[in-house]
Amino acid sequence: MVWGLLLLAGIEEVIATISMKYLDGWKKKWPIIVIVVGFSLSFYCLSTAMQTLPAGIAYAVWTGIGTIGITLADLFWFKEKINKFQVFSLLFILIGVIGMSLTS
Repeated sequence: MVWGLLLLAGIEEVIATISMKYLDGWKKKWPIIVIVVGFSLSFYCLSTAMQTLPAGIAYAVWTGIGTIGITLADLFWFKEKINKFQVFSLLFILIGVIGMSLTS
């Protein structure tokens, strides 16, 4: 249950952060709503998970999910390019997230 909350928190963080690309100088209202709701849900789920997990582990997993998720969205949604070293570095983050979740 607690890992599902962290996964949801990470997904909400990714959605809110992607919405920042659509702000257009704060002219559009829907990205603002998505950002506020997304980060609110993300922080709620993260804080709820921290009631059970140590804060360091919960935060590390949350930020790792966000980092990997945003990078994947950038690659596939926005068609950005990353180099081999960046892919290699992301694999270390993924290994760290998996390792943190297995040790708790």
